[in-house]
Amino acid sequence: MRRSTLRAAALRVADDVLFPAAAEVDRTGVVPPSHWRALADAGLYGIAAPVEAGGPGLEFGEVTEILEVLVSGCLSTAFTWLQHHGVVISLSRTANPSLRDELLEPTVSGRLRAGVAYAGVVPTPPRMTATRTDDGWIFSGHAPFVSGWGVVDLLQISARDTATDDVVAAILPTADLSTDVRASPVELTAAAATATATVSLQVGGLAIPEARVVSRVTLDEFFANQNVGVRLNGTLPFGLVRRCTALLDVAGQAPAARRLRERADEARVTLDSAMNDAAALLAARADAARLALDAVAALVAARGGEALRRSNDAERLFREASFILVAASRPELKDLLVRRFADAPDPR
Repeated sequence: MRRSTLRAAALRVADDVLFPAAAEVDRTGVVPPSHWRALADAGLYGIAAPVEAGGPGLEFGEVTEILEVLVSGCLSTAFTWLQHHGVVISLSRTANPSLRDELLEPTVSGRLRAGVAYAGVVPTPPRMTATRTDDGWIFSGHAPFVSGWGVVDLLQISARDTATDDVVAAILPTADLSTDVRASPVELTAAAATATATVSLQVGGLAIPEARVVSRVTLDEFFANQNVGVRLNGTLPFGLVRRCTALLDVAGQAPAARRLRERADEARVTLDSAMNDAAALLAARADAARLALDAVAALVAARGGEALRRSNDAERLFREASFILVAASRPELKDLLVRRFADAPDPR
């Protein structure tokens, strides 16, 4: 599918399918199956795949623009769908040809939907560990936030090797996880994005054959690769800004909308230019999250008292801005945001 066609398809799905249903998704806490079909029919599950892997071969900036557009439609849908692309990237790069042959085409087409569970390897000591066996690995531990439970068909789980501290990632059908994995819902009903179906996974002695391993990298390589994930998650604030500015235009606040778009363009350039600098990337991600909060505050002010009603788009977007402040985060980003909101200097 041509690049321009994919962008047009994303805009159509966001504006005609996702956004009109966003309030109902927020109210019920359920993404309708028709949303996933619309994304698959539009070819949007394979946007991160290179041409040789059956994808469209989009430039990275084209991928992030499509992510922003979909977030502007429905945060719950887009946040769950966003995780899928990490698995597509892993499969397109894997040194395990049999796993690639089995799973890459159906994930690119959207016939199989995928999610990720890698947060367990980020802290030290890790929450999720892998122990070598004669024919594979035993994964044990805790993955605190896994979205799409009950929705995704595949889950990529990452764990740290107890012997070497390498990061081992495996892709498993979720139907095979019932015995050794306990999923506890993460309570989000008082905040936003409840329809992401986010759970906390407790993994006890999960046997993983070597054939399901998609990658094994050093811890340093893992954190270096995380810059891509930080940038992809950095599309969340920009998606919110896109929707807020569109609604500000409708509310007769075109000058405010125009200035917010200009600020978003500046913040996006800063974020993209920091891709090779983890500290600068997190700082730019924090600035983008703060911009999203500014945009939704402007929308609430423009709407006035109606923005306090639970059914109002401005009220929902305000809650979603708080979700974006903490979702896909890490301690360094949290500290940056605290200092920005407190107007406090960086202590380093």
